[in-house]
Amino acid sequence: MESIPRKSVLFICLGNICRSPTAEAVLQHLLSQSGKLSEWKVDSAAIADWNVGKTPDDRTMQILKKNGIRDYQHIARQVCGDDFRVFEYILGMDKENMSALEDLKPINSKAKLKLLGEFDPQKELIIKDPYVDGNPSGFENTYKQCVRSCKGFLDYCERN
Repeated sequence: MESIPRKSVLFICLGNICRSPTAEAVLQHLLSQSGKLSEWKVDSAAIADWNVGKTPDDRTMQILKKNGIRDYQHIARQVCGDDFRVFEYILGMDKENMSALEDLKPINSKAKLKLLGEFDPQKELIIKDPYVDGNPSGFENTYKQCVRSCKGFLDYCERN
C-alpha cells in the first residue's frame, strides 16, 4: 500500500460528482499554479456508492471550465478504510458527511477529519449540495466556496 506523502487531502461529499470533485479540481489547480502539486496527494470520494464509476456532473465540469480548469478528469469512487490511513486530512462538505466519516473511521486512523468550510474566510461552514439544492446558481456557489476554502486550507497548512 501507499505511504502518506508529505501532504495529503481527500475531499468527501455524498456522491462524488459535484462538491468533492470541485474541491479536488480547485486545490489541484491552486497547487499547480504555485508549483507545489508534486508535494501533494489530492483526491475525492463519496460516502454513498451509487455514482461509483461515473464522471462528474456536466454542470460541475462546465463551471470548472468556465473558471479556467480545463484538464480535470475524475471517476467517482467510494471512501474506504485505507483512506483513513493514506490521507492526512479528510475534508467533508456538510455535517452528514462528517457524521458518516466518524462512523467509518477505523480505530487506528491518523486522518484529521474536518469540514472544508472551516477554512472559508467568510465562515460558510456548509457547502450545500448543488445537485439537490435547487438553486440555479448552486454550482457556481459551490465553486466559489471551494476556491475560498481551498485557499484557506492551504494557508492553514503553511502555518501548521
